Amino acid sequence: MGGAGLLLLLLAGTGAGEAWSPPKGKCPPHCSCSKESSLCEGSPELPESFPAALLSLSLVRMGVSRLKAGGFLKMPSLHLLLLTSNTFSAIEDDAFVGLSYLQYLFIEDNKIGSISKNALRGLRSLTHLSLANNHLEALPRFLFRGLETLTHVDLRGNLFQCDCRVLWLLRWAPTVNASVGMGACAGPSSLSQMQLSHLDPKKFKCRATAPSVVSCKPLVLGPRLFILAARLWGGSQLWSRPSPDLRLTPMQVLAPQRLLRPNDAEQLWLDGQPCFVVADSSKAGSTTLLCRDGPGFYPRQSLHAWHRDTDAEALELDGRPHLLLASASQRPVLFHWVGGHFERRTDIPEAEDVYATKHFQAGGDVFLCLTRHIGDSMVMRWDGSMFRLLQQLPSRGSHVFQPLLIASDQLAILGSDFAFSQVFRLEPDKGILEPLQELGPPALVAPRAFAHLTVAGRRFLFAACFKGPTQIYQHRELDLSA
Repeated sequence: MGGAGLLLLLLAGTGAGEAWSPPKGKCPPHCSCSKESSLCEGSPELPESFPAALLSLSLVRMGVSRLKAGGFLKMPSLHLLLLTSNTFSAIEDDAFVGLSYLQYLFIEDNKIGSISKNALRGLRSLTHLSLANNHLEALPRFLFRGLETLTHVDLRGNLFQCDCRVLWLLRWAPTVNASVGMGACAGPSSLSQMQLSHLDPKKFKCRATAPSVVSCKPLVLGPRLFILAARLWGGSQLWSRPSPDLRLTPMQVLAPQRLLRPNDAEQLWLDGQPCFVVADSSKAGSTTLLCRDGPGFYPRQSLHAWHRDTDAEALELDGRPHLLLASASQRPVLFHWVGGHFERRTDIPEAEDVYATKHFQAGGDVFLCLTRHIGDSMVMRWDGSMFRLLQQLPSRGSHVFQPLLIASDQLAILGSDFAFSQVFRLEPDKGILEPLQELGPPALVAPRAFAHLTVAGRRFLFAACFKGPTQIYQHRELDLSA
């Protein structure tokens, strides 16, 4: 264990006070306990029964092969956890769930070869983390996401494969308010034994893989295919395939000074010209309209700066292009296309905290589905001057309210993270959405998008899920008249 970690452990030990005899059965076999600390050596499994006020736990030479989810749920008061000289080789997702007060985590001198990307999830109080002297060759991207309290990270004693897998780590280390001790390179041979801290990220030649794509929009112009990929990290890009026999290649970084944290993108035509609009959700960026100019797409207009837009919806009202922007900081705002640019027309006064918007047309009317995460999602109808409230539908963790036309039925699906997702059907006589069907766990968990596809006369519904695999449903019509 490193010097800083040893000092902290000794401080925790000396603060425990005089030796204390715990109640019978509170100190597990292979362990020695005092009132607030415990040391276990040679245990064949992860001990569980400890004093309720346990603050410090040291686990040495355990016989377990993996650290699994929930192994420390019965120790919620821990402030310090040391795992050293053990034989386990892997740490799984949520291995330390429940340790919300843990400040010091030392996982040193073990045989860890892999660690899951969500292994450290929930450690919101963690300040000191050591993974020193293990067998780690790479770390998963975003391993440290959510650990804003970190002040010390120790990765020394690991031999990493210094290829594109470590690039994110090299870029991350200088951006955090923490001292980071880096390991060395095991390969490639040209970098063997070189310290990671001496590597220059700019010299890495890694193929762009479009990480964290939040929206992907295609556009076909003659034989040429364009793909706009709006990304949270690494900049949004325009990809191009000049002809069907060539591969897609990145051709342009899109408005890097304006698009700082995109959340949605839409494709639209304005005055016969192809354009994209990208909604930016950062505090410092701005939603941007990009139109074709020569070989690429360039900013035409900045919209709604500083408003942290979460969604853009292109629609046509009164024969003119319109754009609706939903924002985390104010009510949705409707813009219309006038004189070669978008001007604000109105807002939706009855709608607050709207995450996303989708529209559909039925019976000559334009309807709007507004998604709210908690509270009531809404259905509105255009009356010629503004959208007016038609219905309110309870939302329980909703991120998507998707209208779909399947066969002759106008449907709308309200996804939910905390309850069953609801399928509604528009009743033409009433002009409102009526409940039709429930979709829910265990198959459908945290839906984020729905799409309809027809293959060989069969209709399918695809449901993309945030916390599980994509689900596929087949649409069937039942005759209930008999």
